[in-house]
Parts: sequence; structure tokens; C-alpha cells
Amino acid sequence: MRLAHGCTLAATIVMLIPGMILAQGKMDKMETSRSIAGGGISVPGWTGKIDARAAQAGQTIKDAKLSEEGNVLHVTTGPAVTYWNPANKATGNYTVKATFTEPKYMNLNTHPHPYGIVIAGNDMGTDQESYLYCAAYGNGEFIVRGFGPEPFQMNGRRGEENAAVHKAAGPGQPVTQEIALSVKGNKVDCAINGTVVASYEKSALVTAGKLKSTDGIYGIRFAHNTEANVTGLTMTKD
Repeated sequence: MRLAHGCTLAATIVMLIPGMILAQGKMDKMETSRSIAGGGISVPGWTGKIDARAAQAGQTIKDAKLSEEGNVLHVTTGPAVTYWNPANKATGNYTVKATFTEPKYMNLNTHPHPYGIVIAGNDMGTDQESYLYCAAYGNGEFIVRGFGPEPFQMNGRRGEENAAVHKAAGPGQPVTQEIALSVKGNKVDCAINGTVVASYEKSALVTAGKLKSTDGIYGIRFAHNTEANVTGLTMTKD
């Protein structure tokens, strides 16, 4: 069989295959946020807020889950979510850190998703909230982003790779990251596994469309369809 312009059917199929593969790749990345059975927040004093896009799609904070066993916070998402305890506030010079362990890398998703530390939270839970977060992926990459109240990016849409960020051996394998955000004088640093991977002038963050202040509530942030444990969430004054 021949088509217009002398193209054969076989040739047409061959030309279409790369486009079909690319389209499938894009579909894989457009994962639908799950709804976690028995979701909600069961940790006393804690609250949270899912991202606006998930809320517009009809999801709620009960479609993700925050629980606690001993001194371990366990998060399973669901929609992308930020969790915090309003009593957890930091001012002046400080460091907030925690250890994040993904027991089974990518067990709820088809590509790496990040999790990390939140600082500088103001007007939390409202449509005017502002905060900064640094988050790691189990593939060796990290992102620094925030809301002010619209989303903003400090190291690009895709983030970047750094040798300090641990890589999982493969899907289903464990990976652990220690993540810290520090405010010291005029600098705000993100350190992952003991290495500063990003540093910003405070004036680049406390500005229109970004943070109201580096003082504020601290907490944790998880992308959609992700599961990990959090230990050692602490704030120390520097």
C-alpha cells in the first residue's frame, strides 16, 4: 500500500514511532496524584496544606498521610503537601535539619520525586503563605524552591545534580538524605549530607514575590506520590 507523496505505510509507521515514544514519556511524567487510604494527619499539633493544583482537582489534606511512630514521622502522598507544627518557629540565625529515608525508592511513582526542609513560613495555610524549601531526590539531584505566594524557583525548573546527594541503588532500594537549611547573617544555605549545595544572599529571597522574612515556621515538604520517614527534625540557633 502506498500513501500520498510516495510514502509507504511502513515508512510512515517508522516515522511515527519516535513521536509515540516521546508522547508516552510525557504521559509517564504527568502522574495522577494518588489518594492514600486512611489519610490525614494523626500527629498532635501538626497541620498541613496540599498544593493548589491538587486542591483544584478536588483533593484534600486527607488524600495524603502524616503519622508518627516513636520519634519517626511517616509521610505518604498523595498530592504534594507541606506539613508543619505552628509551634515550630525560627528567628534570626538558625539551622533546621532532618534526615529523610525513602525505604523503597520510587515505590509510588514512575520517576524520582523530592522531599525536604521548609523554613521561613509566614501566613501558612492561607492563599498568601510564603516559605522556602530545599528538597532532595534519590537520583542525586536537588531543588530549592518556594512560594511567595506564587511558586518560585531558585535553581531552575529541573534543579541540579550534586555529588553530595545520595543516589538509590535502584527502584525499590533505600536511600537516605540529611537536609539542612540555615540562615546566617546575610546568607541562606542548603546543605545535603553535610555539604552546602546552594547558597543565596538573603536579599535575593526576602523580596517581592518571594519571602516576607527568613523568620517564621519550619516544617517538611513532600512531592506527590512519595513515601519516606523523617527523623531528627530540629532547629538550632547559630
